[in-house]
Amino acid sequence: MHCFYKGSLICTLILITGLPMAFSQEKDATMLTLDRIFSLEEFEPEEFGPARWIDGGSGYTTLEHDAETDSGKNIIRYNTKTGEREVLVHSSKLMPPGWEHPMHIDDYHWSSDKQKLLIFTNTKRVWRRNTRGDYWMLDLQSGNLKQLGGDAQPSTLMFATFSPDGKKVGYVVKHNLYVENLESGKIVQLTNDGSETIINGTFDWVYEEEFGLRNGFRWSPDSKKIAYWQLDAEGVGVFSLINNTDSLYSQVIPIQYPKVGTTNSICRIGIVNAGGGETNWMKLPDDLRNNYVCRLEWGGNSEKIVIQRLNRLQNNLRVMLGDIRSGEFTTTHSETDEAWVDVRKGNVRWIENGKRFVWASESDGWRHVYVISRDGKEKKLITPGEFDVVEVLRIDEKGGWVYYLASPENPTQRYLYRSPLDGSGKAERISPADQPGTHSYDISPNARWAFHTYSNYDMPQVISLVNLPGHKKIRPLAENAAMKANVSALNRQPVEFFRVDIGDGVELDAWCMKPYNFDPEKKYPLFFFVYGEPAGQTVLDKWFGNRYLWHTMLTQQGYVVISVDNRGTPAPRGRAWRKSIYRQIGILASKDQAAAAKEILKNRPYLDAERVGIWGWSGGGSMSLNMIFRQPEIYKTALAIAFVADQRNYDTIYQERYMGLPDDNHEGFKNGSPITFAHQLEGNLLIVYGTGDDNCHYQNAEMLINELVAHNKHFSMMSYPNRRHGIREGKNTTRHLYGVLTSYLNQNLPAGPIDPPSME
Repeated sequence: MHCFYKGSLICTLILITGLPMAFSQEKDATMLTLDRIFSLEEFEPEEFGPARWIDGGSGYTTLEHDAETDSGKNIIRYNTKTGEREVLVHSSKLMPPGWEHPMHIDDYHWSSDKQKLLIFTNTKRVWRRNTRGDYWMLDLQSGNLKQLGGDAQPSTLMFATFSPDGKKVGYVVKHNLYVENLESGKIVQLTNDGSETIINGTFDWVYEEEFGLRNGFRWSPDSKKIAYWQLDAEGVGVFSLINNTDSLYSQVIPIQYPKVGTTNSICRIGIVNAGGGETNWMKLPDDLRNNYVCRLEWGGNSEKIVIQRLNRLQNNLRVMLGDIRSGEFTTTHSETDEAWVDVRKGNVRWIENGKRFVWASESDGWRHVYVISRDGKEKKLITPGEFDVVEVLRIDEKGGWVYYLASPENPTQRYLYRSPLDGSGKAERISPADQPGTHSYDISPNARWAFHTYSNYDMPQVISLVNLPGHKKIRPLAENAAMKANVSALNRQPVEFFRVDIGDGVELDAWCMKPYNFDPEKKYPLFFFVYGEPAGQTVLDKWFGNRYLWHTMLTQQGYVVISVDNRGTPAPRGRAWRKSIYRQIGILASKDQAAAAKEILKNRPYLDAERVGIWGWSGGGSMSLNMIFRQPEIYKTALAIAFVADQRNYDTIYQERYMGLPDDNHEGFKNGSPITFAHQLEGNLLIVYGTGDDNCHYQNAEMLINELVAHNKHFSMMSYPNRRHGIREGKNTTRHLYGVLTSYLNQNLPAGPIDPPSME
């Protein structure tokens, strides 16, 4: 029963999931349905990979379905230039004694001499990814297949990694580090103190989520030592998830999760001999609990390590060289910002045999690439200009180039560029001029080849092998021809990219999707899609899969769908754009979104100002709440999924990076949190949450519900038992969720055009 009509006395949970739409045409290839999008396979992309470059780029390996036996996937080696194909590993042969079916390969890694192969299988999820499982070592010369880990329990090994000489493998089991000799089979346990709170060689929840760290150990170049992180989570607050459905009695799932302003894990770095022995703890300066080691590598040799260390406020990032014999560190480079300093992927890349490193910095107001000497005394800009480097992809030291993604003219797109390493020339665009949209690349070590992925907003991705720097297409790798044909057959209009002028010289990027049978003389409901936080853009000219298809289905029903990127989103529009949001998450973005909505409604007379809705997930769920609470005169309906209701509920690293500490920014935390404005709700609100969300906790939904109830505000909600942040687990979950969203939208923000009111 739907509860939200004004005047209702009881708020009843709505379960509107499978209602047939009057406009559904299941046998019409031009029209979309929920089943076509989420239950069938006509829009599933082709698979490619995981692919690995070998021999510098002269070859590559990948996984391909075994068409002969239909029993699994084979590992195939290709000659990059000629395309010559060789089956290196038949899945049918990966069947240890006693097994009824061949081994399923989730991932694989080569030894340096390509004579041994690590196969990852029987995997289990840890937070976001399947990083725990079983590892088998296949010797390609002898054909011997051996499971690693000795008597370790099934699916407990993590991050098995060959030593550089290929003679040993290191891995983590239950927060302890091990090394296994591949010739003798001897296993050496390097750490013995691993526990629920002492974490060796991997990470707690917040380091993984916010720094993208999972594998927490690094082999030395000479294969004799291992450098590793150790986290001590004693004193970190424990958040409990409740599983009510998998057994007769509920199960408590504890997670060490440092909420904003609370205690972090202690972090230190150890060096241990691969043959065992005592760990040499590096002498990190300052408070170990209130500084982060966000990157660790060997410093170009086996005598030094290099770390990147952030203070708790994350406005100072130090590149520090550590001598493994003395344990002492020296700071070779430091970045400071009035807001925060971003930690970039692969930001220290050594060149000239370790004499210099390549580094990305926003120090001049744009994100540029620099070459810095090992002692930090020399720093040279190599990508000058008023544009941002989005990501450094490959250093071609032999050729003298750095390859990177950028888009100087259009922040919604991405292209491959290169610049001379000596800083002597201008940026050179490599991506073809006749392919507007988004390009990504996996460039070979010799910088001669790349796996190239290209898409735009209206076209699914195409993956091909290209030759660099000419960008000549060598062969297709995943053309997605069937999927592209199915998409092309749909009734749809091309997306419109545009900018919204909200005054004071601020223009926001946006896109608009209109019904295929659009009539500018009619009035259409407006449905916004929003994110709005520093972790992501929505206004990108790239393929968005099922989200694009669902939005297209809504346009077929008669909605206009628009998305706007407010200031503070990570667009390549300069440092000032991205960091304008500092200490005012939820505040500045709400102002920008409201100003954009007013401007859009004013300038597009075909939009019905009485039918305006908004939806978003995670940060976008928070923004959807902010908009309907703060601007009830604009937004009539909101669908908020997996949101943070009160910013104090989220983790230390993310929230403090953008907001500072709560004791120093009390008003910012209060006024940036949707729950503060819940009493202003006037429109239709749907709350959707997974009760097993370890990222944004279900606590947020319950706290918001209490606040809404206290002010007698009616709303609707749908909770999914034990589902995590993506709400994907369990049979039919995604189809069901979008059924709920669609039905709620149809009932509360009626679809279809109407005639404008008469002027008589």
